[in-house]
Amino acid sequence: MKTSMNLSPKEKSASQQIDDIIKETPDWRGKKLSLLRALIKKAYPAVVEEVKWKKPSKPSGVPVWSHDGIICVADTLKKAVRLTFPKGAQVNDPKKLFNTRLESKTVRAIDFYEVDVINEAALKAIILNAAALNTPKSK
Repeated sequence: MKTSMNLSPKEKSASQQIDDIIKETPDWRGKKLSLLRALIKKAYPAVVEEVKWKKPSKPSGVPVWSHDGIICVADTLKKAVRLTFPKGAQVNDPKKLFNTRLESKTVRAIDFYEVDVINEAALKAIILNAAALNTPKSK
């Protein structure tokens, strides 16, 4: 796994910032986010962790996993942890994991709830497919 290493001594790496985001969510959503993060990194070891979109309403920012572009973005909602795939409409989803943003022409997302058991193989396939969409095509 790669992270940005151009940090001043006081700055934290993206991985450390995501660790903090997980710690800031001490209930089941933090555990689910931690599990999803581990599955993403296991499915696609070349993934780069980033934290984007820091703003007053979300000062810690949003965890992002990318490789030649964003693969997916995580967000903790009140009743779910959401993985959003910016190119999700192009991703093959034979197991029908996508359960939200289904009307979008580009984006698809998966809301994971507290009692959900994650279909690891199907999620891995989605992650790999999303990463492949970012891979530059050779001429």
